[in-house]
Amino acid sequence: MPKHKSSRGAAKRFKATASGRLKRKKAYLRHILTTKGPKTKRNLRQHSLVSSADERSIKKLLPYL
Repeated sequence: MPKHKSSRGAAKRFKATASGRLKRKKAYLRHILTTKGPKTKRNLRQHSLVSSADERSIKKLLPYL
């Protein structure tokens, strides 16, 4: 039986925590930053957990995670 392939785009975007949840980086921190305040940009630097509704479909893309 052949091995499953992990989605390379998803593998670069998501990491697993020790408890098995998926960690992701927040969006909106690439450009047009002059209109955002320092507190907003500071909060966007922190990682976030993937919502439980999306977690199942992302785990299908990453079979060995």
